[in-house]
Parts: sequence; structure tokens; C-alpha cells
Amino acid sequence: MTRVWKWNRPVTVREVLEDLQRERSIAYTTVMTVLDNLHQKGWVRREAEGRAYRYEAVSTRAAYAAALMNDAWSQSDNPAAALVAFFGMMSEEQRTALRDAVRIVQGPETPEPEPERQPRPEARPQAEGAEAENPGSAPERDGR
Repeated sequence: MTRVWKWNRPVTVREVLEDLQRERSIAYTTVMTVLDNLHQKGWVRREAEGRAYRYEAVSTRAAYAAALMNDAWSQSDNPAAALVAFFGMMSEEQRTALRDAVRIVQGPETPEPEPERQPRPEARPQAEGAEAENPGSAPERDGR
């Protein structure tokens, strides 16, 4: 899969073989079997080209890694504890990347709307000796 993702285009068994043979000795049939197994598992799709196939990744490397993490996490009997342990293994750089990813998933933060301010009533001068009316404490005018 690494070679298929690296090239980011449909590849033949021969291309993968030649690339791998720069590092080690490997048989054509081994590469063909691995690519066929990846096709059977749904990780690559293939299209016939003459007597050979061209193989192309079905998903990105990031999506593959996410699927592996999700699979491992879903098998835990205590997902919260698994996450805490996982975060504890992370480097500071990885934790920063995680915080950035959470921000992306959550979307832009919208600030809390400020409460609407009611205009303050203008102070009216009172006549000397007049009591200020307080509607909550003044007796009602009809005597009740």
C-alpha cells in the first residue's frame, strides 16, 4: 500500500516490483499476490490493461490510519480509558495536531452573543417632597 499511496496513481505489479527490487530481492508473484489480496479486501481497485491490471488505492493513507484507530478503539471495553492511554503515548507535536484536528471538526468557534442591553431610562428630576414610584412595591392605585 505504501507504494500505491506514494505514487497516488494507478500502478502495475511490474512498477511496484521494480521499485521494491531497489531495496531487496522479491518475486513478481509475491507482489502480484499482495496486490490481489489488497483488492480482495477492498483496499485497492483494479482495472485491466492488456494482460495486466492497474491497481489504485480506494482511500487515502490518512483514512486507512483513521479506520485502524477506530477499529482498535471500538474493541475497547473502556473507550475513555483507551483514549487517555493513547493520548498519554503522544508526543507534544502529536497532541498539538490532535487539538488542531478537533478544532477543524468542531468548526469555527462562535463567540457567545452579548446580552442585549436595554436603554437606561433617563433620570427625571422629581419635585421636592415627591416620593419615587417603585412599581414593584407601591400599593396599587385602585386600592387593592
